[in-house]
Amino acid sequence: MTSKTPFALTATLALGLAAPGLASAQGTETAVFAGGCFWCVEADFEKVQGVGDVVSGFTGGTTPNPEYRSSGDHIEAARIPYDPGTVSYRQLADLFFRSIDPTDAGGQFCDRGREYTTAIFVQNPQQRQAAEAAKAAAEQELGQEIVTPIRDAGEFYPVGDYHQDYYKSDDRLAVSSVGLAVPKKVAYERYREGCGRDQRVRELWGDDAPFVGS
Repeated sequence: MTSKTPFALTATLALGLAAPGLASAQGTETAVFAGGCFWCVEADFEKVQGVGDVVSGFTGGTTPNPEYRSSGDHIEAARIPYDPGTVSYRQLADLFFRSIDPTDAGGQFCDRGREYTTAIFVQNPQQRQAAEAAKAAAEQELGQEIVTPIRDAGEFYPVGDYHQDYYKSDDRLAVSSVGLAVPKKVAYERYREGCGRDQRVRELWGDDAPFVGS
């Protein structure tokens, strides 16, 4: 599809190098989005101007102290600190919907199962109102039902350091298929391409997909 709205321009203007600090008279606020693989959500939103250091983790369930291999009933999510004087929650929610497949209730792309389903976790009525408006706009643009729920935020559990900043890490890990050790960032790029994330997002959103190719 091609762009149906002025959103592509708005998104382009919102993207840039993440701010090194979030000093603002308004203070720092937090968004929590679940968009499938948390490596990818972290990588995408750290490109947004006004966003600080995104943290990958788990939320949405009741299992105590979830871990990567035993996350219980939680789903993968990202905690996104941002400066509301630079980027609004509504802008972040708009970017989020256009970085995922919000029509898929069974996971995201090649990652299937509840752990990889999408959600927005809101912390107050203002965030809920903005998230609902962003969801309605996304549904109108796609002409399809958006299945991404908007839920009240609960406790967020950061995943271990091994998985933080995975997309840009130079730490090396073994890749058994080729018998070589490659940087995590290379493994991440191969995973993202192989999983078909950007291809599917481009199919859905066309020019309004803000992170494709960025």
